[in-house]
Amino acid sequence: MGHDYDTSKNGAPDDGFKLVGFSNFVRTNPRSDKFGVKRFHHVEFWCTDATNTARRFSWGLGMTVVAKSDLSTGNLTHASYLLRSGNLCFLFTAPYSPSIAAMESVGPTATSSIPTFDHAASRTFASTHGLGVRAIAVEVDDAEAAFHVSVSHGARPASPPVVLDGRTTLAEVHLYGDVVLRYVSYNSSNTNPQDSQDPDSWFLPKFEPVDELSSYPLDFGLRRLDHAVGNVPDLSAAVSYVKSFTGFHEFAEFTAEDVGTSESGLNSVVLGNNDEMVLLPMNEPVHGTKRKSQIQTYLEHNEGAGVQHLALVSSDIFRTLREMRRRSGVGGFEFMPSPPPTYYKNLKNRAGDVLTDEQIKECEELGILVDRDEQGTLLQIFTKPVGDRPTLFVEIIQRVGCMLKDEEGKEYQKGGCGGFGKGNFSELFKSIEEYEKTLEAKRTTEPAAAA
Repeated sequence: MGHDYDTSKNGAPDDGFKLVGFSNFVRTNPRSDKFGVKRFHHVEFWCTDATNTARRFSWGLGMTVVAKSDLSTGNLTHASYLLRSGNLCFLFTAPYSPSIAAMESVGPTATSSIPTFDHAASRTFASTHGLGVRAIAVEVDDAEAAFHVSVSHGARPASPPVVLDGRTTLAEVHLYGDVVLRYVSYNSSNTNPQDSQDPDSWFLPKFEPVDELSSYPLDFGLRRLDHAVGNVPDLSAAVSYVKSFTGFHEFAEFTAEDVGTSESGLNSVVLGNNDEMVLLPMNEPVHGTKRKSQIQTYLEHNEGAGVQHLALVSSDIFRTLREMRRRSGVGGFEFMPSPPPTYYKNLKNRAGDVLTDEQIKECEELGILVDRDEQGTLLQIFTKPVGDRPTLFVEIIQRVGCMLKDEEGKEYQKGGCGGFGKGNFSELFKSIEEYEKTLEAKRTTEPAAAA
């Protein structure tokens, strides 16, 4: 377990990668994908108790449990529960008994619904990282082809292609740390009408729908995954590695001078696919600052690289936040402290042409941050870490503007519209720094109290 890549480990070529910073970065889209990428498909979390973890996220995010693969469906290897809201899909998986799993058959008679699941690896993952993301899954034109192209261009294979029930193909390559990039494709020649109409209606073979009595329908307005952010110890190596086998291009970049505070900072690069709807930002810590970088704190508590946060798009961020805040103290998620009142006093000057006075007031009441770039506006807010460790958290966003029309005349929003909150990074960092100070104060006062 653990793959904190540098160029000597993964064989990726040194392409002369060098950060130039936000102001000097020129965004171009060479449309250089090495295989057809459609969209984010799902995110899989590995945990020790899938039942309760899934229910907590369902309650806190307004995502309905729609499918399952567990003992009740004949799966003796792992419990997996799928949550969905719009096109946003979260899968929670936990291992069953190791001794029973050891007696399990392999091949066509295996009861596991996810052929890439590794029983020992999942237990090690949970003890090493705590609650965390194991797989970022993207739907591709052909998962088998994507796997072989990736490996031929330097990707480290995790799981070779497996065809499920003649309907779906899964394959995985290592992304960073113990996180894998999972390729999913559906067999276009499949004649099953259930599959050919809408693959999302059934997710994967061996998963069964959850009846309405078992899953209360929830919807707070979340619609899709916008980007999945990874923290890595060496940004140059990680970016070179992922670019080498995906062909993804640099969509944005930030240095400590762009997004840091007087106490700490980070460097960051965002990689995107051709249509810029699959966005994979990666951060590295900056050393030598007054305080330890939050990225370094993450790497220490996570025992290496991993997914730092998931940005979820809301169709109505005010509605989403009202619902989430109602549940903050009763099983939902807590949020980072809001910025000072002066932040919102200045907001009318920065975004008064996009947001009404009433919306600005609601942003202040809910703690929503607002930023914009030359194309559009971004509304965003961050939760506190969702598990025991100061590692994984969730970002809720809404993008405003950048509406385009496709060849059929259907309107859609350009990927990354409004940027990634560059103007809010310092406010986020200050919140995280204050949050970490409370943890440090607790550590320094407890021994004295005990004495």
